[in-house]
Amino acid sequence: MTKWRIRHGGRIRFSLLCCLFGLLAGCTTLPALEGRSVSRALDDDEARATQLGQAIAPRVEEHPGKSGIQPLQNPRDAFAARVLLAQAAERTLDVQYYIWQGDTTGTLLLGALHAAAEGGVRVRLLLDDNGTSGLDSELAALATHPNIEVRLFNPFVVRSPKWLGYLTDFSRANRRMHNKSFTADNQATIIGGRNVGDEYFGATEGVLFADLDVIAVGPVVEDVSSDFDRYWASESSYPVERILPAADRGRLDRLAASASSVERDPAASAYVTAVRQSGFVDELLAGQLALEWATTRMVSDDPAKGLGDSEEAGLLIHQLEEIIGVPSRDVALVSPYFVPTAAGTEAFGAMARRGVKVRILTNSLDATDVVAVHAGYAKRRKALLEAGVILYEMRSLPSVSGHGTERNESPGPFGSSGSSLHAKTFSVDSERVFIGSFNFDPRSANLNTELGFVIDSPTLAQSIAAAFDDRIPAYAYEVRLSEKGQLYWLEQQGTRHVRHDSEPNTGFWKNSGVFLLSLLPIEWLL
Repeated sequence: MTKWRIRHGGRIRFSLLCCLFGLLAGCTTLPALEGRSVSRALDDDEARATQLGQAIAPRVEEHPGKSGIQPLQNPRDAFAARVLLAQAAERTLDVQYYIWQGDTTGTLLLGALHAAAEGGVRVRLLLDDNGTSGLDSELAALATHPNIEVRLFNPFVVRSPKWLGYLTDFSRANRRMHNKSFTADNQATIIGGRNVGDEYFGATEGVLFADLDVIAVGPVVEDVSSDFDRYWASESSYPVERILPAADRGRLDRLAASASSVERDPAASAYVTAVRQSGFVDELLAGQLALEWATTRMVSDDPAKGLGDSEEAGLLIHQLEEIIGVPSRDVALVSPYFVPTAAGTEAFGAMARRGVKVRILTNSLDATDVVAVHAGYAKRRKALLEAGVILYEMRSLPSVSGHGTERNESPGPFGSSGSSLHAKTFSVDSERVFIGSFNFDPRSANLNTELGFVIDSPTLAQSIAAAFDDRIPAYAYEVRLSEKGQLYWLEQQGTRHVRHDSEPNTGFWKNSGVFLLSLLPIEWLL
């Protein structure tokens, strides 16, 4: 009897477990996509008739074939630029993000989108569902507005806890939309590394990110709009009303009231003031905004990558290789999540061995917000250094308040210095520069979708290369190899250098964790 109970008890538990997963799978079935509304970016003639179009067109005509680019280095300027573009839009706003938080800046930007819709602007908001935590009621409410549509990319049917979706549909849920763009009237767009949240705009006491966006006008904007259209119509983009519970009456009014309340909060005063005092849109409309005019090509993953169905030619990494070609003199690369893998390590090493000066800046262990990613990078350091690659690791700088306190001086063209690097950019041969959402890691290359610009601008490219000479050493450790083949870190403190023979500002347990993670077969997930 005892053996029967053990044997059959195990079968019963296994059957119950199968039933549980069956129920979970049934509860996480995505709705059909038939009957979705069809919409497209504003056509060229309509776009040119807007105030943005009328202001921008003469300058574009003066620079045929080129786009006007301005880096947004300061986090408050980056926030103000988005709000002011929303206020300047007359016809359309197309907005695409990986993370959108319901904090001060996130609430203010949702309020700006709602206000634009109230003024007759058609708003399309496309968000990756992995980055919308706590915003279900707000997104459902926005979608009730006649001028606003909201879609979720690769959504989770079970809203809480979302991680159940990884158990029942891992191959899809593990693929995320990492793109970031903010486009007004198909005339001006902002793309880059920033998500929407206080840490990206310098408005928090906690983790702060040094980041980089660019605003662009000219022909590349139409490329971004067309790319948004194909993501909007992709098989991974679901209208929120098919995923989220219906919003109750009055929720949209409460959302507007919440944005107004946040705007009056003293904690938000620096950001409200930044918008009020910024001359960004006035200068743009007056044709006085300083722009770098350059041939600019958009690179973007096929949205089918979100379902694992894209062809090689549709991958951003393939497009980059075709456009960039083979570096001949120098490469200066900035990536917060740098996981080169064995193949990438060999490629960078081969460049260095044939005389290309390769310099890389990533986060140090004490600055990174993803320890597993650092583990994927750390095991490649010696091989990179032995090949002649120069490595810098951003130090964890003192976090400061974004509420009235000035940030530290910028460590180059990547945004204000903070406690963690988040910019994604590189220059090649001091002639071309990439700025976008792409990290040099397996996740960006193979799993997530990404977006960026390749800009033929010696001015911008040389500013990144020059930062490695002038500013980065003051904010980062340089990693070196001793004569015995051991790693050490040099920290610049004024006129002297301090040597660290182990990972700076980390302890035994953190280093042990990195070592153990480096042994696991998880590099493809990083």
